[in-house]
Amino acid sequence: MLFQQIATTIAAAGEAEHEELAPLWAEPWVFGIVMFAILLVMMFVTLSYNNLGNRHTATEEHADPHRQHPNKHDHGQGH
Repeated sequence: MLFQQIATTIAAAGEAEHEELAPLWAEPWVFGIVMFAILLVMMFVTLSYNNLGNRHTATEEHADPHRQHPNKHDHGQGH
């Protein structure tokens, strides 16, 4: 039954006149170039944050037993 509906729809679409496509305001290849450029800019912005963690030297964290969510694995730094 479903195959008959699909076949009927395809046959009706083939017999009907072709619809006119919506007009584009630029050539199709322009859309691809613009999308590629936007993605490149987003990639470079993302990569600019790559070295953000290396601005300062790493310091050891003080194990404070009074904080709300204490580190359960403080490796003997606390009490």
